[in-house]
Amino acid sequence: MRMRPTLSWRPSEDLPPATTDLAPVAEALGAGGVLVLSGAGISTESGIPDYRGEGGSLSRHTPMTYQDFTAGAQARRRYWARSHLGWRSFGQARPNAGHRAVAAFGRHGLLSGVITQNVDGLHQAAGSEDVVELHGTLARVVCLSCGTFSPRHELALRLEEANPGFDPVAAGINPDGDADLTDDQVGGFRVVPCTVCGGTLKPDVVFFGESVPPQRVEQCRELVRGATSLLVLGSSLTVMSGFRFVRQAAQAGKPVLIVNRDQTRGDQHAVTRVSLPLGTALSTLAHQLGIPVDRVGGGEPRPA
Repeated sequence: MRMRPTLSWRPSEDLPPATTDLAPVAEALGAGGVLVLSGAGISTESGIPDYRGEGGSLSRHTPMTYQDFTAGAQARRRYWARSHLGWRSFGQARPNAGHRAVAAFGRHGLLSGVITQNVDGLHQAAGSEDVVELHGTLARVVCLSCGTFSPRHELALRLEEANPGFDPVAAGINPDGDADLTDDQVGGFRVVPCTVCGGTLKPDVVFFGESVPPQRVEQCRELVRGATSLLVLGSSLTVMSGFRFVRQAAQAGKPVLIVNRDQTRGDQHAVTRVSLPLGTALSTLAHQLGIPVDRVGGGEPRPA
């Protein structure tokens, strides 16, 4: 299933309004075996915008597609200039209360796993273990020619050396780590090649128009099969890459619970829909369940 930059869906009009009652979510967590599926909404309180919520980046920004990235050098120059600048801010983001609460639930044995559609690494920075990064991670790059992986911070140093003085002011940072720059600001930005074979480097993320690796999809499907319920946190579920797991859980008779500020594509499958800020909701749930939420992984930014 290839991801598309935009995908429309019609909100269901015959569903009851969302609630602020967290009791069903607390009950599910208390029973254990909950699989978390998180989206960009859980990271907004860390300063990373989402795509489709109020003020979401899709209103002003079209994400890079795999087809555009591989089609020409100019598109790659524009991408890497914007991504390099965005990484300076994006790589410094810290886990927020929502990430830390999810990590606490995991440490106390309430979760069967975490699938995230985010590429920011904040779940792991908060202390969550064995997180499946459905769309990959910005912290790693891959060569499209030889397949060699390398750390993003190493590429950042190489790009700094190749582009001394590159320091434009971006209009904003997007959920994919891409900064909003004009073509004039991109200018003659220099892209560096793979150090092993001289090939083209790409962030190890699933671009729009690119398919999630089949083995990763099956790993997620197996997690859904082994879960007692599915808890969706901060995702509109607009793209099929995440929505399919909601449909799988519902078809298997597993409760789907959604906490998201806005309506989602999966609302018709949910047994409860809670409209609250994620940090507030998850911190409240931890308090109700008597689970302490510490700042493990949340006190220092990740290295950029």
